[in-house]
Amino acid sequence: MTDDVAERTNISAAMQASVGKVLGRRVSYPVAESDIRRWAIAVNYPQRPPREYWDERHAAAGGHGGIVAPLDFNPFAWLTREPGFATGEVGDNDPDNTEKALGIDGPGLKFQLNGGMSVAYGVRMRPGDVITSVSRLAGYRERSGRLGLMLMSTTEDTWTNQRGETVKKLAVTLIRY
Repeated sequence: MTDDVAERTNISAAMQASVGKVLGRRVSYPVAESDIRRWAIAVNYPQRPPREYWDERHAAAGGHGGIVAPLDFNPFAWLTREPGFATGEVGDNDPDNTEKALGIDGPGLKFQLNGGMSVAYGVRMRPGDVITSVSRLAGYRERSGRLGLMLMSTTEDTWTNQRGETVKKLAVTLIRY
């Protein structure tokens, strides 16, 4: 790597200072048993979903002590009680969406692609749970690639229930160049 490439960066001081800031917050309506059943049917179709998602007697006798939602259940799929993701004047496919949501200038890169995601699950969602999602900018890093310097930004979305227990942590990486 030449000295010119080593000194170049897409990460501005404002971007670095924004790491850890909240990008958005959502609050779900209470999870209903029918929501869990419909999700389980849709995800498992054409097979019958596991009984822990729809049969109260079976679920009560099982390891979860009642009906639980599938791990991939999304309580925000329909409506949210408090939709609160910052948007500003953000275009659907604008590579600078993350920075615009934070009210700062982005790096002005032209292309973006999904860099992957990881999920860690906590307690299971149950009927009556109200889920709060808080999304934060987790960090930036750079790497040199065949097309030049790539910027990788990671956001972390943490879901908690009304008792403050972590339901899910989702980290998503966006690659821009």
